[in-house]
Amino acid sequence: MSITVNGLGELKKLAGSDLGTSEWIEVTQERIDTFADATGDHQWIHVDPEKAKDGPFGAPIAHGYLTLSLFIPLFTELLDVQGVTTKVNYGLDKVRFPSPVRAGSRIRLAGRLADVTDVTDVTGGVQITVEGTIEIEGGAKPAAVLQSLSRFYA
Repeated sequence: MSITVNGLGELKKLAGSDLGTSEWIEVTQERIDTFADATGDHQWIHVDPEKAKDGPFGAPIAHGYLTLSLFIPLFTELLDVQGVTTKVNYGLDKVRFPSPVRAGSRIRLAGRLADVTDVTDVTGGVQITVEGTIEIEGGAKPAAVLQSLSRFYA
């Protein structure tokens, strides 16, 4: 269930709020292979299911950066900021991958809007810090823990 805010003022009022969790999505072998093709990273642990069965994780695993890239579509399920002209990804802080995502696993995002601050280099903008945990269904540890920075301009 998405939280919708209209404008920067409403967004600022959400600082410190829990944003809930997204729906589960499956990380299929096809998605992993497509990511490998897009990035040129065809390491066997990702794209060779037969060889990966005998590897350290017993199955092919998603690239860490594939898991990280899924933050954006999962995040858009949590927060919809309307009444702004521009939305940009500003960066990441403290990214960790505590557990691999095996092909066929399902993941979701749990998010918290940790901070909303005014942008000082441009009038009419804010920067948000989202503390995100990408969970693996049935997993003891998360797939990724991160702080995402985004900017919104009026």
